[in-house]
Parts: sequence; structure tokens; C-alpha cells
Amino acid sequence: MTLRKSSPSPTRLVHRADTELPALKGPERLVGLGFRCWIAGYETQDINCWETGWNTFASELGPAHAKTAITELSCWVRMVHVKACRQISYFPFGCKGFCRDECMAISMIAAGQHSACPAMRACAFALLDSSDIDGVVDSATNFAAVLKDAGHILSGHSICDTTALTGGGVTHATHMKH
Repeated sequence: MTLRKSSPSPTRLVHRADTELPALKGPERLVGLGFRCWIAGYETQDINCWETGWNTFASELGPAHAKTAITELSCWVRMVHVKACRQISYFPFGCKGFCRDECMAISMIAAGQHSACPAMRACAFALLDSSDIDGVVDSATNFAAVLKDAGHILSGHSICDTTALTGGGVTHATHMKH
């Protein structure tokens, strides 16, 4: 996954994000949008965020697969929300690109589907800014398996190099979770 710096944009509604990945397609896009909708729902308590996520998954997977996938997605994102030692960044739903935290979430699920446990754990650590990652890794593994069972397999190329995101001039979001 190649990341590039993005300039601040007035279309970002919630948090300033430090990096942006261009628009993705297929399973990567589905994971990124699901993460975006669910984290936005937890942050804003706006049910419309979750409805948007549900509608996206239902149209992509069909209602039966979407129900199982959304259950696992919500468990995973809830764990991220609870365990993160900083505020998680995300772009507004209509944005085509993905910010650093959304990319890290996509990478976690790709790593889970490709049995790349060290990469998955590194992504969890980078996303949470915490070493308390076991619950997040377990719930991400469950979500990854459900998507894989539904035939939505992320590319191994979606597993990013976390050192490129946590060092080398790319900074973390400046917001801290209270």
C-alpha cells in the first residue's frame, strides 16, 4: 500500500488525518468504508453512520452475509474505539480516499486474511498507540474470517509497512482520546 501526504481539506468533517490513500475498490474499499462508518458512529453517536455502513455492506454482500459481517465489524471497531490511546482519525463517508488510520484498519484485515500475524499485530499497535492489542487482534481476525468466507478477500498488497507510517516523516494524529 502506498501512502502519500495530503493537505488539509475543508471536506474533512471530523478529524485531521495525516495521510491519504487514493480510492480503493472491492474488499479494501468495503473494509475502509465499514471502519469509517462504525468509528464515526461511536464518535458521534449518530445512528445514520451505522445505517450507511449497513446499507453499504448489504448492497455489496447481500443481507444474510452483511448481517454476520456487520456483527463482527461492530465488535472489532468497538474494541478499537475502547482500546485506542488516542482519537482515531477518519474521513467523511463521501470521501474517496482513506486516511492513515483507515489504511491501518484495512491493512489489519488484509493481514488477518493472509495469516500475517506479526503484521496484523504491528498494525494494531500503530492504530491504537497501545500495547493492549489482543482483543482488537482477536476481533479483527473474526471479521477477516467472515469476509473471507463471504468471498471478499483483500489483496496481500494491502498489508502496509507500519514503519513507513509510524516513522519516516509521517506523523500520528495529534488528537488524544480522553
